[in-house]
Amino acid sequence: MPQKPIIIGIAGASASGKSLLANTIVNELGSDRVVVISEDAYYRDRSDIPFEERAKMNYDHPDSLDHDLLYKQLVALQTGKEVDIPIYSHAMHQREHTTRHIGQHTIIVLEGILLFVDRKLRELMDIRIFMETALDICLIRRMKRDMQERGRSLDSVISQYEETVRPMYLQFIEPTKRYADLIVPRGGGNRIAIDMIKAKMRELLSRN
Repeated sequence: MPQKPIIIGIAGASASGKSLLANTIVNELGSDRVVVISEDAYYRDRSDIPFEERAKMNYDHPDSLDHDLLYKQLVALQTGKEVDIPIYSHAMHQREHTTRHIGQHTIIVLEGILLFVDRKLRELMDIRIFMETALDICLIRRMKRDMQERGRSLDSVISQYEETVRPMYLQFIEPTKRYADLIVPRGGGNRIAIDMIKAKMRELLSRN
């Protein structure tokens, strides 16, 4: 019977460097046995609600995510099955009609802001990493990303940050730091952390 894939979770504030860390590690490992799954893919589909209302929703609260589907698909991957992961449009605030088909990986790297909030998800993870990046740096990165990649205005980014992003970070995300096995300061470009995690993943790959 094939060995269960190793699941590595990377959590932290929005724009703290989670996806940069995950993708840097996977790209530098250069193995198709490693896959990255973003928690963002599991935002609940709200296509039945007008766009103006979708734009005002709180996307930093745990209820905005379908963690049950994520859990179900991770368990399926652990048993050697293949799954179709949702694809989410941040610009339109809804799921797209297409999906992403994955399966048969040795290491699964999960990244997302609220991954450690859900106990069932936490217990699936073999390694938990928390990105500890100063909130002012996160805000600047978020401004650049949302304006350039998601077509948002500066006012809308700042308003969302003040109303939901920062309060939800303090209420839900920051307290989950205590569940981390490793805390990475200074964002996803931290070379020491990257090299340490890559070394651990190479060890896990060689074992499997």
